[in-house]
Amino acid sequence: MPDPVDFCIAQDMVAVRADSNRIYPKYLFAALRSSIVQSQIDNMHVGTMIPHFKKGDFGKLNIPVPPRHAQHVIGDFYFTLSERVALLRETNATLEAIAQALFKSWFVDFDPVRARMEGRPPEGMDDATAALFPDSFEESELGLLPTGWKVRPVGEITETTGGGTPDTKDESFWHPPEFRWTTPKDLSGAPAPVLLDTERRLSAKGLSKVSSGLLPAGTLLMSSRAPIGYLAIANVPLAINQGYIAILPNSELPPLYMLFWCRLNMDVIKGRANGSTFMEISKKAFRPIPVALPPRPVVERFTDAATVLFSRLTENEQQAQTLATLRDTLLPRLISGQLRLPEAEAMAAEVA
Repeated sequence: MPDPVDFCIAQDMVAVRADSNRIYPKYLFAALRSSIVQSQIDNMHVGTMIPHFKKGDFGKLNIPVPPRHAQHVIGDFYFTLSERVALLRETNATLEAIAQALFKSWFVDFDPVRARMEGRPPEGMDDATAALFPDSFEESELGLLPTGWKVRPVGEITETTGGGTPDTKDESFWHPPEFRWTTPKDLSGAPAPVLLDTERRLSAKGLSKVSSGLLPAGTLLMSSRAPIGYLAIANVPLAINQGYIAILPNSELPPLYMLFWCRLNMDVIKGRANGSTFMEISKKAFRPIPVALPPRPVVERFTDAATVLFSRLTENEQQAQTLATLRDTLLPRLISGQLRLPEAEAMAAEVA
C-alpha cells in the first residue's frame, strides 16, 4: 500500500479509522464494498430527492468479522483483483491518449503538413503515409486547412439516427428481454469509450416500437441531452433511446474517427444545443455543423492505426469488467465462508 498522507474530507463523506489490532484495514474496505454491507446501507437511505446515508447510522452496520487470518486472505484477494482491474484501465487510458494524440496531430495541428512545408519528414511516419498529406494550406470557412481538403456538413458525411423508449408500463415491450437497449445512463461513469452491454433489454415487440431498430456493433453513441457529450462505440448490436445521436458504421467519416472529432469539437456541438428544462442538441441542429473532410486514404490510414489501439482497449475493458464482476460476486461468499481462497483464485486465473 502507498505511504499514508494527511487529507481532508467533504461534508458528504465518512472517515473510518480501523483499529488494525482488531480488523485488517484491507478486509474492512472489502467488507464495506460487499453486497452484504451495501444492502444494509441501501435499506438505511433517507431522503426522496437525493437519497443518502446518514453518518449517524454508520454504527448500525453489521460487518462480519472472521478470524484474523481469514481477514488477510479476503482483503488481499480483493485488492489483488482490484489492482489488476486498475492496471487494465490505466493501460486503456494510455491507449486512448495515444489515439487522441494521433488524431490531434493529423487533423487539428496538421503536423505532417507543416513538416512537409519545412522540407523534413513527418515525425514517426513512413514515407507512404507522409505522401498522403499535402505540403501547403489553403483558406476555408474553418480557417487554414491542408490543400485539397474539403469542408462539408457533418450530416452529409455521416449517417445519423436517434431512438425511442417503448411504454415502460407495458410489460410486453420488455419481456422476454431479448435485445439490448441503451440510455445515456449506461455511459455515465464508463471507464472506457466502449459499450459492452446495457442495463435493460427489449422484447421483439418493444424493439418494433423503436423506429431506428437494432443498430449494428461499431455504431458511435453520443448522448444528446442530460448531459450532452457522453461518447462510446457500441461493441454489440443494440437499440437506443431518444437521448442519443448515433453515427452508423457505413458513414463516409467512420465512427472511430468521429469519436475523436466529437471529443475535440464538443464545445461547438454544445453551442448548437437549446432547451428550457435541460440543454439538448437535436439531430437537426447537429447535422449542419461543418467538418473538415480529409482525403479518404488519410482517413483510412488513421482508422487502421486507431482500430489496433481500440481493439486492444476493448479486450482490456472486457477483461476488467469480468474481473470486477468476479471479484464482487466472490467477495460475499468468501466473507461468509461458503468459498475457500484456492477456489476463488482458480476462478480468477481462468479470466486472467
